Amino acid sequence: MFEIFPTAFATLLVAVGPVQVASMFLGLTVGMPAAHRRKLAVTAAVVALGILLAFALGGVQLLGLIGVGLPAFRTAGGVLLLMVAADLLLAQHSAISSITTTEEREAKHQGQIAVFPLAIPLTAGPGSMTAIVLLMSKAHAAIGKVEVLAALGAVIGLTFGAMLLSDHLTRVLGVTGANVVARVSGIFLAALAMQFIFDGLTQSGLFN
Repeated sequence: MFEIFPTAFATLLVAVGPVQVASMFLGLTVGMPAAHRRKLAVTAAVVALGILLAFALGGVQLLGLIGVGLPAFRTAGGVLLLMVAADLLLAQHSAISSITTTEEREAKHQGQIAVFPLAIPLTAGPGSMTAIVLLMSKAHAAIGKVEVLAALGAVIGLTFGAMLLSDHLTRVLGVTGANVVARVSGIFLAALAMQFIFDGLTQSGLFN
């Protein structure tokens, strides 16, 4: 019992990165009401869990059906993340009517932020998708597969909790501090995006 769980939990914890996801969540939801932030966290966690479960049960066949490999998926995800990072680093906030700006942003991006980039690819990204597929392939017995799925649930639960705690961090930091975190998060997100692109291009065999 629990022979695979520790390895699966550690692997998925590194692949998902709850703290990193929470920092991006903080940067992307600056100025949003607490209730709305909680709703986004719930949506992101549920969507990410559903996607990773699908990959755990269906594997790379999901991408194979449309003729897309993980290297291409990783590269495309990196490009999209670069766009989000640029928005975090360069976006201008209105000093005259911040409430109106926030309301407009919520109206336009409420669902989009939860699904992309919070659920995909920050939580359920190429790394975590690949990890869950490999872990399930190594768990030959049914109990082993259950342990891997339990580890996945635990990691997603930790990620959800980290996003909720970022709400308290926002109140401690204030608007200025939260904006600073958003800019810093943009830098790290850009670096993560470039890593996705490099890994995808390397795995594609273009540089071999």
